[in-house]
Amino acid sequence: MPTHYLDSEKSESSLRTDQTRITITAERRRWARKPAHITDALDFWSFAGAAANVILQLGWPEVAYGVMESKVESGALTAHPWKRARTTTQYLTVAILGNEEERKAYREAVNSVHRHVKSDANSPVKYNAFNRELQLWVAACLFIGFEDSHQLLHGKMSEEQAESFYQSASTLGTTLQVTEEMWPATRADFERYWNLGCERVVIDERTKQYLIDLVNLQMIAWPIRLVFRNLLRFLTVGFLPPIYRDQLDLEWTEDDRRRFEHLFIFVSFVNRFIPRSVRQAGNTIQMRDIRRRIKTSKNLV
Repeated sequence: MPTHYLDSEKSESSLRTDQTRITITAERRRWARKPAHITDALDFWSFAGAAANVILQLGWPEVAYGVMESKVESGALTAHPWKRARTTTQYLTVAILGNEEERKAYREAVNSVHRHVKSDANSPVKYNAFNRELQLWVAACLFIGFEDSHQLLHGKMSEEQAESFYQSASTLGTTLQVTEEMWPATRADFERYWNLGCERVVIDERTKQYLIDLVNLQMIAWPIRLVFRNLLRFLTVGFLPPIYRDQLDLEWTEDDRRRFEHLFIFVSFVNRFIPRSVRQAGNTIQMRDIRRRIKTSKNLV
């Protein structure tokens, strides 16, 4: 693995932000002028880009092969998609809403699984789920997903709001092995880290087929695919930055981009009339379930 990008001698990425981020151009007033916080992003529609976020994470070969070759069958994405979705959502919930004791309990549970995720002599790349650089990349992808969906739903943040939102999000990584010192200090530092990290995105043929199956919901039962495939595929491709669409040969036109953004303008308007407690009910229920599992010593993952 390379050294931490923020400690490297390279100061600028060869990639532009318009290659590494989705375009959000709609100019609309934000719901509130108060400082933004990561807890504001826990909205049902914030998870519309969940599949796309997995693809972002698997852009690094070490993460991709760690997932594709994982010997933990019970948590395999293709074999148990709903369980994987539940555990991932619960991780995000406890990282954002949990206290330090609850995060520690979830960290220990995830560690028990990660101990089995490491490369062997037949792996094309070396990986280990305990590698902090890989965990930092995954956490960065999670942050990107929340920031993009939050701005699509609430309008673009000012620099001050974006900084406040970012500073509240470090637990996305530190709930596992990422240290506070590893988390880029400012939003500008993070942008540099992200663009440099995107230079390592390499999708080989095996990974490409795995990700295309994910885009097309091949792991989901066909009745659900029949009903939701077009919408979920549209959302997944829409949440992918151009560098990913290019490597996956996914078409995305300017008309597609406008339809994608207009969809979220509509959702944003509807959300104004839905109480926050309702919009975030799923995460509230997840947090209660986590606390119940901890109290009764039941498996968390």
